[in-house]
Amino acid sequence: DELRRALLAAVSHDLRTPLAAAKAAASSLRSPEVVFSEEDTAELLATIEESVDQLASLVGNLLDSSRLAAGVVRPRRTRTYLPEVIHRAGAAVSRRAPGTPEITVDIGCDWAVTDAGLLERALANLIDNALRHGGDAIEIRTESVPADDSDERRCRIRVIDHGPGIPAEERSRVFTPFHQYGDQNRQTSGVGLGLSVASGFVSAVGGTLAVAQTPGGGTTMVVELPAEHDPADDPEGGA
Repeated sequence: DELRRALLAAVSHDLRTPLAAAKAAASSLRSPEVVFSEEDTAELLATIEESVDQLASLVGNLLDSSRLAAGVVRPRRTRTYLPEVIHRAGAAVSRRAPGTPEITVDIGCDWAVTDAGLLERALANLIDNALRHGGDAIEIRTESVPADDSDERRCRIRVIDHGPGIPAEERSRVFTPFHQYGDQNRQTSGVGLGLSVASGFVSAVGGTLAVAQTPGGGTTMVVELPAEHDPADDPEGGA
């Protein structure tokens, strides 16, 4: 019952809001009583596009959450080039983000064993969340780190924002479905599934996802995956 109430409350606001915006813009454009300038027409069309993108993202997270709950996600873990996955995830979010977000990428670990498609979806949700709550400038860094209990290496991906951050008492709940920290006065849309879906996908591909405070203020989402050795680094050039 609690989950159902949370879903209904989220959907009633966050699906209806972009629907109403798209409907109002489309109705205005179709009105025979008003002649719009090219600039006004472009603005109304942009409103429709942004609203539809919001709906697509919200519905996508709902469907992904259902797939995770049903246990039908089947990852295919292979050797994956991380810069390409990060670029695709950032580009997908940038296309639907308002304004011109600034995403700085610093690559220190190139290869990991993961499912490229699921990791891209997870990173897109983490980037989207960072831009929503941390402003229009974020950083993505990858680095190779030792595993805690073996001699193997892990690839750590950090999605860093410099926004208000998440209170310590909220950090243990941010990956809970439909949980929205600071939602009493929130100004952004979302049903509280983005981080939950990201956590589910990262877990499905054999990684971990944690939240930490950014030094100086903000939030850092930390993904760790099994690192993959790059044959190009071998003295013999690899097999």
